[in-house]
Amino acid sequence: MRRAVVLTVAGATLAVAVLLAIGGVGDDPNKLTNWQALALGVVQGFTELLPISSSGHLILVPWLFDWTYLEQNDAFNQTFDVSLHLGTCIAVGAYFWHDVVELVRAWLGTLRSRSISTPSERLAWAVVIGTIPAALVGFALEDVIADHLGDPWQMAILLAVFGLLLGWADRKPADDGLDRVTVRKGLWVGLAQCLALMPGVSRSGITITASRFLGLDRDASARFSFLLLLPITLGAVLFKGLTDVVLADLPSGTTGPFVVGVLASLGTGLIAILGLLDYVRRHTYDVFVVYRVALAIAILLCIATGFRSATF
Repeated sequence: MRRAVVLTVAGATLAVAVLLAIGGVGDDPNKLTNWQALALGVVQGFTELLPISSSGHLILVPWLFDWTYLEQNDAFNQTFDVSLHLGTCIAVGAYFWHDVVELVRAWLGTLRSRSISTPSERLAWAVVIGTIPAALVGFALEDVIADHLGDPWQMAILLAVFGLLLGWADRKPADDGLDRVTVRKGLWVGLAQCLALMPGVSRSGITITASRFLGLDRDASARFSFLLLLPITLGAVLFKGLTDVVLADLPSGTTGPFVVGVLASLGTGLIAILGLLDYVRRHTYDVFVVYRVALAIAILLCIATGFRSATF
């Protein structure tokens, strides 16, 4: 997508979200409000696509501002979280539409020819193979992760540790483009993606880190990370949408927050993609490393001073 088109679509989407929030359309002030959904959607759009952990931020923002509804309604919280991911999934799909169509055609072509030979075919299979590990681990350990991970003190440690790991990987000599991605590299990045199930690690952060260690340049690492987001997120959205929305009843007064959250994450997601790709063509990932470490220190200070508790 051209830059002007991206910014126009992003601006229009965010404007609609703000107008719905101003009007309080479809929300309940005693539950999750449209304004809170707007804030979380903006957070999701930026943090899912930047290497700074969306799951961590979606937990930390309500923790910091003492928004208790999501904490007290865990089932709704998980469904709302997936709806926010729908917005970023649409953003990535729209931005990389031509790439996605090319990869789907290439993948279908390998099924007919029973061979993998071109760069597009290798990349298509790398995305497929790279999706499988996290999908299996997430399905098997969803409840375990939800019950034992996600406390603020844990996220502070993971933000710092994996931020420093990103900085280390980014200093490795690496100049391969997407045309050098292999199925084997896709598997290794996919295995690394499993770590992102822990809030604070960052899906984009760990996949970019793994890609840099495997020799991809900064631009290719970011693009490969974005492409890996599509199948894993789309699968989660479809599964949760069927089980938690179609086959279950959402609480009244939550339609507005769902719509506002999706629109906000879509708009900011487009801006984040454009901004990150422009930035890493000229700079290192150091700014994200510094941010992650600084945020980790801020979280620990909030806990140490008693401003917020270390757990939920």
